[in-house]
Amino acid sequence: MSNSALYIRHKAKPGKRDDVRRVWEKYARDYVAGSDGQLSYYYCYDDNDPDAIVVFQLAANQASGQDFVKQPWFADYERETAVLLAEPSEFRAATPQWVKGAS
Repeated sequence: MSNSALYIRHKAKPGKRDDVRRVWEKYARDYVAGSDGQLSYYYCYDDNDPDAIVVFQLAANQASGQDFVKQPWFADYERETAVLLAEPSEFRAATPQWVKGAS
């Protein structure tokens, strides 16, 4: 299996979670939706923390998963979200060993 997975947790400043989402929508949503390398992608609000966002994705390979940070708009995305975050985001790369529906 050559897929790669990525888990990200963002902690927004109090009351800024929707603002972080709007920045993601402005820069990243269309890219993710049109990316053939992104097999699945979930942008979620944490049900137990009103200021947390959890993102996880399954990419066709490690390069597909890392293409996000290579986009020309990524620096602007990071700059705009940085002022809305309460702490550095947590990034965890993982190598799937089994995926439902994948052979």
